[in-house]
Amino acid sequence: MNSVRASNVSRRPRRVSRPRPVQPERNHQERDEDIPADMVAEESGPGAQNSPYKLRRKSLPKRTVCPTKPNMEGASTSTTENFGHRPKRPRVSGKCPDLSAPAEQYLQEKLPDEVVLKIFSYLLEQDLCRSACVCKRFSELANDPILWKRLYMEVFEYTRPMMHPEAGKFYQINPEEYEQPNPWKESFQQLYKGAHVKPGFAEHFYSNPARYKGRDNMFYYDTIEDALGGGQEPHFDGLIFVHSGIYTDEWIYIESPITMIGAAPGKVAEKIIIENTRDSTFVFMEGSEDAYVGFMTIRFNPDDKSAQHHNAHHCLEITVNCSPIIDHCIIRSTCTVGSAVCVSGQGACPTIKHCNISDCENVGLYITDHAQGIYEDN
Repeated sequence: MNSVRASNVSRRPRRVSRPRPVQPERNHQERDEDIPADMVAEESGPGAQNSPYKLRRKSLPKRTVCPTKPNMEGASTSTTENFGHRPKRPRVSGKCPDLSAPAEQYLQEKLPDEVVLKIFSYLLEQDLCRSACVCKRFSELANDPILWKRLYMEVFEYTRPMMHPEAGKFYQINPEEYEQPNPWKESFQQLYKGAHVKPGFAEHFYSNPARYKGRDNMFYYDTIEDALGGGQEPHFDGLIFVHSGIYTDEWIYIESPITMIGAAPGKVAEKIIIENTRDSTFVFMEGSEDAYVGFMTIRFNPDDKSAQHHNAHHCLEITVNCSPIIDHCIIRSTCTVGSAVCVSGQGACPTIKHCNISDCENVGLYITDHAQGIYEDN
């Protein structure tokens, strides 16, 4: 029974080993040539130079770092770094970005002319001149005649520019026929430093300092006497503007080379009336050689009921060593004695021109005691 079972059991065939093919042996130099150069690392240690072969190991790959902006502080400037070293984070500067450049460019180049002119219309003359220094476009807009006409009429009240090219010479022009593009600004520059007289002017000026800020070279007075007494001011150059109104019984004695001119719209001489009922209206004394009075009405209108004798009182009284200029004035005297204009004394040599001396009760012009003068177009 056992023999039968043994004969029926299948046996696993024996595995026969096959001989391996013999590979030709290569030396170490040939083996190293097959390895890429970037995959071979030099062996370190005391026996590295005598080693028969080199270790086959990969070197750590290198990564490329994006270059940072040069203006960032602390940023790395190298283009490659090893994996083992963490790059420094760029330090952000605390300075805010300059946002003013686009705004300035918009104001100077892209803002419409109408808007810029509207802004300039709120400026006084000094601020307007400073704005003209910003750029070429602002210079053209700040010299607009309409802007300067508004400022000019606000200060001087003239409806036509009053030119003052030299001492003792004033004349009005038609701005449309003038050769310069902006006669309003030119006249403003010629008349800028002066004192302005008008009833209530001083109180209004000094009670609103913010409104007239920047007009330090102008002075404001309520009476002509106050303006003549303010000749000691540091910026006062002797130019006095008498604005529209009636000035009565002021003692006007001129003994310095001052310039007094009327300032009013339209027919200037008819809007400024200076009269006296007790004494001569204007008295020119020694020292007033180059004085100027122009563009106003001068009247001597004494009271008939007064017991005072007025044979020595006049509208204009010009004494010794005086040579003033009386220009574009209306001269009237209702006194039955004396004269409207009296020129007397050695060295009295006035220039009276373009004046209207008429409707006087007695003598219009009286020249005596070796006096001389120039009288033209009266």
